[in-house]
Amino acid sequence: MGSLTALWNRVFAVLGRMSMYRLAYFALAALAVVAVLLSLFGLVGPDPLELIATLVVLSAVCVGVDAAAQRVLNLPWRLESSLITAHILLFVLRPTYELVGLLGIAIAAAVASLSKYVLAWRGRHIFNPAAVGATVLTLLSLAWPALGASAWWVGTPALAAPVILLGLAVLVRTEKVRVIAVFLVVAVAVAVIRTSVQYQQAGLQTEVLDLLWPVLWSSPFLFLGAFMLSEPLTLPPRRWQQFVVAGVVGVLAGWPIPVGDITLGQERALLVGNLVAFAFAVRTAVRLTLVARSEPTPTVQELTFRVHDRLAFLPGQYLELEVPHRHPDARGTRREFSIASAPADLPFVKVAFKEGKTSQALSSYKKALALVEPGDELAITGVWGDFLLPKRDAAPILMVAAGIGVTPFVSQLGQARAMGLDRDVVLVYVASDSSELAYRDEIEASGARVVVFTRDRPADLPAHWTWAHGVRLDADGLVRVVPDIAARHAYISGPAGLIAELAPALEKARSITTDAFSGY
Repeated sequence: MGSLTALWNRVFAVLGRMSMYRLAYFALAALAVVAVLLSLFGLVGPDPLELIATLVVLSAVCVGVDAAAQRVLNLPWRLESSLITAHILLFVLRPTYELVGLLGIAIAAAVASLSKYVLAWRGRHIFNPAAVGATVLTLLSLAWPALGASAWWVGTPALAAPVILLGLAVLVRTEKVRVIAVFLVVAVAVAVIRTSVQYQQAGLQTEVLDLLWPVLWSSPFLFLGAFMLSEPLTLPPRRWQQFVVAGVVGVLAGWPIPVGDITLGQERALLVGNLVAFAFAVRTAVRLTLVARSEPTPTVQELTFRVHDRLAFLPGQYLELEVPHRHPDARGTRREFSIASAPADLPFVKVAFKEGKTSQALSSYKKALALVEPGDELAITGVWGDFLLPKRDAAPILMVAAGIGVTPFVSQLGQARAMGLDRDVVLVYVASDSSELAYRDEIEASGARVVVFTRDRPADLPAHWTWAHGVRLDADGLVRVVPDIAARHAYISGPAGLIAELAPALEKARSITTDAFSGY
């Protein structure tokens, strides 16, 4: 059991070091290779030539359209995004090597890529691009059947295991395992009920278990959930909202609704879910003015803003800050920051971020943010997040922060102090060296017990602070400095690799809430 846990932790650490785009592409590419191998033995519908021809056309069109659109819009081209769209469409459309069918494939790919720029709001997709492309092709096939349509041939028992394993890697990386689990439970349950009703209407009798396994292994639900519904750019910000969207898509995917000559099947169900997510995500911008810049540590910048409109947030949440600038790179004009100030500090709000090592390494966003001067106006385009402490004030808390990951804890500790709450809090603070311990004064004022992990001994530590004598923070080290971890609710804010390292110790806590630096 221990060896399995260690293996899982290593896998999680590797996933945490890989960008989301790259991991999604590698997973889909591996699935495509598996599909080609299975097709050699006739275990999937398409034959090898159909798969290869279709993937070549999809990749060429998606790459070409994305490159052209991004050139027109002065955006850097991101190859992985184009290939992800192409590989998803490979499993959703009907592969072929016939010329007319390949024309339909090309149309779907072009529409999918264009939807990223046309059907977008503030630089974010409103709809899943592959679902848009598949839906348009299905509609065109009503007038010209030879073009082909969506087929979802990926829903076959032979591909179930590879989809689960590769999809799980993506879901772990995006922290969407629970959300997609809700979708699968709802979709499978609804599909089983629908099939059972159809059997009864036909005068046939069958057992539920006899329906369950075919629905699960022979339906496209696994692929839809792991590689399409999980896309962060089309999910709403709060976890409960994501669960609602998962439930809506699950119901519509499990019981397709006829719309004229077509049904509200997998991709149309996802598009409806995307609309629900968009409704959740729409926010009115909150105006604010930069008041001051400061440097809590040699590598950290803090920005203090004065808010002009109504702003409500909970300690531990993050905001999305828009910094308009010319020629933004692929990451756009908005970025998310944990809020370092407490709600009690309004109308002032603070965020902090780690500076890049060189100006060449900075994104266009950070370069533009560096040019913002006190007095300049920006806008908050949303406040989101579920990294919230228990409502019961008496619940013992363990906070584990790595570097700038301390900011949500600073907000939570500051709000508790402002409200006169006496929480039982232990903060384990990890930094490269003592000069990188940000917000020392604010944390000290909170009265929380602090254990510091740095290479060098920090000077003038407060009475309730302890230096771990350079002990490396791993699972054993965490248990050593927090022996009552089993009685505490654990919150950890830091890189995915650190979370994986601490997993064996954190599993002993009463609950675990993570705020990993995942990125997409």
